[in-house]
This record gives sequence, C-alpha cells and structure tokens, in this order.
Amino acid sequence: MLAGDVDYGRHGRGYANQRRADPRIEAQLHAALGDARTIVNVGAGAGSYEPADRYVVAVEPSAAMRAQRPPHRVPALDATAERLPFDDDSFDAAMASVTVHQWSDTVAGLRELRRVARGPVVVLTFDGDALDEYWLAGYAPELIAAERRRYPAMRLIAEHIGATCDIQPVRIPIDCTDGFTEAFYARPERFLDPAVRRSQSAWTFVDDADEARAVEHLRRDLDSGVWDERYGHLRTQPEFTGSLRLLIGRPQ
Repeated sequence: MLAGDVDYGRHGRGYANQRRADPRIEAQLHAALGDARTIVNVGAGAGSYEPADRYVVAVEPSAAMRAQRPPHRVPALDATAERLPFDDDSFDAAMASVTVHQWSDTVAGLRELRRVARGPVVVLTFDGDALDEYWLAGYAPELIAAERRRYPAMRLIAEHIGATCDIQPVRIPIDCTDGFTEAFYARPERFLDPAVRRSQSAWTFVDDADEARAVEHLRRDLDSGVWDERYGHLRTQPEFTGSLRLLIGRPQ
C-alpha cells in the first residue's frame, strides 16, 4: 500500500537534502498559525516548515519519509490525513505543507484537519490553474498536466478548512532553499541534475522518454542562449509569484 500517490520508498531518496524549508516561506506559514501553541502537522514528511518553538505532533504515513526526519524533529506517527487518531478540537491549529495533492480522499483529509483544530487550519499548496505561468511549461508540458490533475482546486480546499478562508500568494525568493519546481525559476540549470528532479514528485508521473526529451530541450536552449533570450531577466529577479499559495481557514 502506497502512502500517498508516490512511492517514496523508491523515489524519496535524498528528499530531505533537496527539499529544505525556505526561511522566508516558513515565516509566512508560521505567522498564519498565529499564537497557536499546539499544532498537528499532517503529511509532515521529513519535517519541513514545522515550528521548532511550539508543541508539534507530526503525522506521516510514508516510512521512507519518517526515516528522513532529522534528530531534532519529533518522531512522526504512522497515520493518514483521512483518519486522524485524535479527538475533536485536540490542537490549537493544524497545518499541511505541500501534501494535500497526495491524499487519497482530499475532502475527508481536509475535514479531518478542521475537526481536530480549534483554531486556524493552514495549508501550503499549489494552484493548478496558475501552473502555466511558469516557463517550465514550455519544456515539460506533460509535467504541468500531471500537476494540474493532482492539485485540488483552491475553492475546494477553502470550503472545507474553515467558515472563512484567506488565500495568500507566496512569493518565491531567487535563492529559495526548498527544491520544488518553481524554486528554480532563476536557476534553470538545476533541472539538468537528476537528483533535483527526483525530489520533485511530479516527475514520477512523466514517462522516461518525455522527461529525457524535456531535459535535452532545456539543455540545448541553455547552451545556445535561447533560454536566456526569452527568460534571462529572471536570473536577477528577486522574487517570483507563481502558483504557490497559503490558505488559512478559520472556524468563525
């Protein structure tokens, strides 16, 4: 049984090294948690974006991801978002960071977040409707199509995590340390590294031949200068606002 829609036992090696929480994105997420002192982190993975100064209970169904949690993080419980083993209103807040697209039943998982949290439910995810704004769509349309199928609609998430919901765009810094695809908007050469692609789960939904074609296309355009002719301005653009979103649901 897979924990989510990706087999991290096969594809998650080195994930914690490539996907390190970016402090600026982390600050926005932690601010959204408000003054919550007890937090459940659902789909916690290797522990990115977990607050270190609050009481956190982590939930992660993938053994491979639990094993990559560093020693300073709390051990994660083996459970799924759809069936959280907690009473109603057990925590001041709940958070889910880049995970909702992997749940087998999105609505059930979102309702569980709302059920166990007395206060805000904070979800960091990507807006599938905004994926085409990123230059990678011109090189790997199969990847963008796969991502669009996976990501729940913003309205669906908002509907189930609170009576009210604030949706915030998240600005991605040029030197972002979290290796999701848009983090490299100004560093296209990074996509030539297989280790970088292995830490981006979307590539597991792209055929090997299509991935090789996309990488070779990008390599040619970088060598010839075509990429820089089209997108070179991004190399010095301090921030990029793409599809990354922070949703903050409140009970009232």
